[in-house]
Amino acid sequence: MRVMVDANILYSAILYPGRRVDIALQLALNNHTLVISTFTKEEIFRKVEQKAPAQLFRVYVFFEQTQYELVQTPADIAPGLFSIRDPDDYPVLYSAIVADVDILITGDKDFAEVRVDKPEILTPARFLEKYAAAT
Repeated sequence: MRVMVDANILYSAILYPGRRVDIALQLALNNHTLVISTFTKEEIFRKVEQKAPAQLFRVYVFFEQTQYELVQTPADIAPGLFSIRDPDDYPVLYSAIVADVDILITGDKDFAEVRVDKPEILTPARFLEKYAAAT
């Protein structure tokens, strides 16, 4: 399966390894194709630079040492495909839909209210619960 993660998952996994989020990311890396959008990649660099600039090297190391599929977030994002409270989250799910990923892992509660046929939107805990036993 192709599994996309959002910036909050990357932030937690890179800066706080060993937690459930990191374990979910490792499961995605080891058993599936990890997919990251250009929007999310740019967002994680901005977020770490803002909140923990001394840890920015970890983000560079992650992207240099991790095998993942980078998908381009379209420059022209069609509005109204789905409804989500935070407009900054729209490009994340839009990228996942356009890239035709199977699963989007996110810790952002705004995604819990979104209804789309694909991708399946899961928290790290739910992803582990559902897919760790299958490995």
